[in-house]
Amino acid sequence: MEIILHLGAHRTASTSFQRYMQINAGALTARGIGYWGPDVTRDGLLSGVIPVNRWRTATTQLNRARGRIALRVHGAKAEGLNRLIVSDENMIGSPRGNLRDGRLYAAIGERMARFAYAFEDGIGRVFLSVRSQDTFWASALAYSVARGHRIPRPEDLDRLVTVNRNWREVLTDLACALPGVEILVMPHEIFAGLPEERLRLMTGLKSPPTKAARDWLNRSPDLDTLHRAVTARGGDGTRLPEGQGRWQPFDCYQRQALQEAYADDLSWLRAGADGLARLTEETGPVMAEGHPPIGETTRGHRNGIEERRLA
Repeated sequence: MEIILHLGAHRTASTSFQRYMQINAGALTARGIGYWGPDVTRDGLLSGVIPVNRWRTATTQLNRARGRIALRVHGAKAEGLNRLIVSDENMIGSPRGNLRDGRLYAAIGERMARFAYAFEDGIGRVFLSVRSQDTFWASALAYSVARGHRIPRPEDLDRLVTVNRNWREVLTDLACALPGVEILVMPHEIFAGLPEERLRLMTGLKSPPTKAARDWLNRSPDLDTLHRAVTARGGDGTRLPEGQGRWQPFDCYQRQALQEAYADDLSWLRAGADGLARLTEETGPVMAEGHPPIGETTRGHRNGIEERRLA
């Protein structure tokens, strides 16, 4: 059985893909494709891959998780499945952790090395979504403020702009943790609203299901939502700009620096990424209007899946 990991670095696109896969799970099972989303991965299956309990050693926790995963994979094989897609954006780390560290997925190497062991080195391919750093950090900050954290100060934003860790470093760590595993990179700006195209790339299906393919879930809080959240907890809402739509906390010079960093990452990928990863930018014959505008996150409904922890 081929095990494919879908590691979305943006929760909106990840949640929409997970919803799409969940809705179409029955049809995909009939085609030999299994799916584990957060309803499976965060229900105890992966507990202990990243150690949490102090009364058991990290090695014991990891080995117990490895046993649970092996049993579940064996069951999937017995059902006649030949591919298994595992999708959980928190496997590589969380937006909260990124903000705490002030850098992109600082522990991805250590985390994914543990997941490689837990899956008994059965991971065949990994698909990682990346996104321009200016909108990536803006989204993470919007969620953070909406959930009670303070509005970032200018020095906080400066640190995010000047830190020398971009997608190139993230992918290098990922490749070191998963030697021999094919890593494919899907830009958020192209694939965010096209879950069926993600599935096509993962499986080679010529006609992937289209049901729920345009659901847009777990969108970032907009300025109205952030103003209400800050005011409700007695904060100073005047530190947020007036207006509607998406909050962009960075000034024009910071945005330019972050966008240039992303352009450098994409250039490195297009040049071959030192043989570590492959950039995927082509989609199938989908209609142009199927692509959401860059930064557009106002369709669909909120989804609580991010509230559940990956243990």
